[in-house]
Amino acid sequence: MLTALVNWQTSPVGADRRRVGAVDTHSLDLKRRTLCVLASVLLCFPAAGVLKADVDDDQENATSSQILSKYLQVSQTEEDSLRGASMEVEINASIPKLKENGKLHALRKISKVGQITYHVLGFQGDNTVKNQVIARYLQAEQQGQGDGTLAITEANYKFKYKGEKDTTAGQSVYVFSLNPRKKKVGLFKGEMWLDSQTCLPVFEKGRLVKNPSIFFKKVDFERAFAIRNGVPIPSYMNSTIDTRLIGKVEISINYSNFSENGGTIDSTTSSDQTAAAAHSGGDRF
Repeated sequence: MLTALVNWQTSPVGADRRRVGAVDTHSLDLKRRTLCVLASVLLCFPAAGVLKADVDDDQENATSSQILSKYLQVSQTEEDSLRGASMEVEINASIPKLKENGKLHALRKISKVGQITYHVLGFQGDNTVKNQVIARYLQAEQQGQGDGTLAITEANYKFKYKGEKDTTAGQSVYVFSLNPRKKKVGLFKGEMWLDSQTCLPVFEKGRLVKNPSIFFKKVDFERAFAIRNGVPIPSYMNSTIDTRLIGKVEISINYSNFSENGGTIDSTTSSDQTAAAAHSGGDRF
């Protein structure tokens, strides 16, 4: 996914487009180059309370090892569990400095073999945002599906157990800080929350440790999941990218009406309530 977008930027066609003599045209081209790599950031990504108590080193190591072992075990089946599912997606993106924004409504489907496709149901807003931000994000997600090199695993991250806490929605979660083992585009330094009953992820947040472009200053994101029938379903994702040429780019993605193998799942778990409370400001991540 990331490689595909970077290669797109540095391809001969992209190079020819950048060889324009006029200063104004060159400046506009730089802005477009900044926009075209935004999607690579958004995929490297996917509720607050007080920790119940600090734990001593021995207890921490034992507890952390048990939780991580279960998390890694169940996470291996997450992707397969979503095959054949569909959900509605609303993507809002904006470039405040350019006073441009856009909103896309689409149906997101995952085939039995794991291929992601989108059926656009409607769009409102500026074409620059549609073509250079939203469309590139969708394309990058389709190309990057199943990329395990950026997964939250022991091969990519060091985990530190921070303790257990209750969210304002009453859900108990295990909190881990994450530090990537190497500086690689797509990896982030931040935090992960796991549901204490299932050890499935309900929340992730952080900042990319390596920017995918020299046009970026920093990239922050947060994303939440709702656990339904033992599967973590995307709930929402927010991301803010500080760029050098066009200022901030903001994007938020909301998922709804999840359907598993053609049948809508209406049951709501505590993790649904946690995500809703966080999204409305009751729990900030």
